[in-house]
Amino acid sequence: MFGALVIDKATGWTSHDVVAKMRGIARTKKIGHLGTLDPMATGVLPLLLGNATRLARYFTAERKVYEGVIRFGFSTSTYDAEGEPVSETQPFLADAEALNGVIAQRFLGEFSQMPPAVSAKKIGGVPAYKLARQNKEVSLMAVAVRVEDFRVLACEGDRARVRVVCSAGTYVRSLAHDLGQALGVGAHLAELRRHASGCFTLQQAMTLEEAQELANQDSLFTRLIPAAQLLPEYPTEVVDDLTAKQIRDGRTFRVSPFLITATHPRLKAVTRRGVLVAIGERKLHNLYQPALVFPAP
Repeated sequence: MFGALVIDKATGWTSHDVVAKMRGIARTKKIGHLGTLDPMATGVLPLLLGNATRLARYFTAERKVYEGVIRFGFSTSTYDAEGEPVSETQPFLADAEALNGVIAQRFLGEFSQMPPAVSAKKIGGVPAYKLARQNKEVSLMAVAVRVEDFRVLACEGDRARVRVVCSAGTYVRSLAHDLGQALGVGAHLAELRRHASGCFTLQQAMTLEEAQELANQDSLFTRLIPAAQLLPEYPTEVVDDLTAKQIRDGRTFRVSPFLITATHPRLKAVTRRGVLVAIGERKLHNLYQPALVFPAP
């Protein structure tokens, strides 16, 4: 199992819970997830398996796509429905046009966002949510985020269904909370579903129950996205067996000048059989140095 599986995470599960369960289903200890999903949230949770876990460092800037529901009228301690109310309830009738107007003025483009106190952000190596649950002071720094799209799709009563396309590290919970603060009525995230994380989508995803059923049939590999197909934005250089061996020995290798672009200083070296050999980093114009090498299967 050298590649990725996409899980459609159910509500109530932590990302760590999913990884632990999949270790048993896939019969391997080498599994890691790409991007934490809150327990309340559902949807796309990509998992890297086997030696593909070493590719995680290259997925840091992945774009996320969400749909969710914001409930207006009061805010909560966690900025979502799992927290305790921390403000008086105020009547509010959601209106798409008015909400989209505020969003366009305040919550699109690049800006600084304060993460929720109950979050996985670390303070002195300790996740903030652990400190918050111990009633200890949580002092987080605002982080730069980018929101490409944030719009209201529909409204019903005090709730608005929204679509958000944002950079990695953006908290949709904070968007909901901050929108409520801007309106002076309080708000929190009532539902959240991730539709895409980078190149991984819901169309590729399966539930844990489906994964278990496939594993029982020895067919889980049929849903595996091979490592050579990951990071599709990286150019691919197909190498022969001799070059693959030299790359695995740490030797530099030349690539077709047609693959060279200013926006991609890295590329994938892949065998003719479609096996990922290495991630190469440009050393000279068309000379690449292996930066991450994978053993022969």
